[in-house]
Amino acid sequence: MKISTKGRYGLRVMIDIASHSRDEYISLKDIATRLNITVKYLEQIVAPLNKAGFLTSMRGNSGGHKLAVLPKDCKVGDILRVMEGNLSPVECVSSGEIECPLAESCATVTFWKGLDDVVNNYIDSYTLEDLLPKHE
Repeated sequence: MKISTKGRYGLRVMIDIASHSRDEYISLKDIATRLNITVKYLEQIVAPLNKAGFLTSMRGNSGGHKLAVLPKDCKVGDILRVMEGNLSPVECVSSGEIECPLAESCATVTFWKGLDDVVNNYIDSYTLEDLLPKHE
């Protein structure tokens, strides 16, 4: 499994918005400046996050994006799955159910299922709040 640029930036954008928003909308221009990403590319990143209900948007001069969920309630795994789709290492375990006619005799299915479980348990064990910079 390899996380794409969209997946990595999607997570970074969510962290940036959570770090800089005090319940106000943050402009893509401000996010782009901080993260060194073009506004055009950010538009492609925030669209699926909006659609999934992680962000809310407002148009206009005072518009932008803000979190629609609390950082403590937003799992990193959910963000990555929105940006990447299924994160399973092989297709035969991607639906949660093993849908392969060879599963009964496959020597590797247990290995792939275990890897899938480890990855998903790990990314779901972190919330957006866990990744926010700590200010001491």
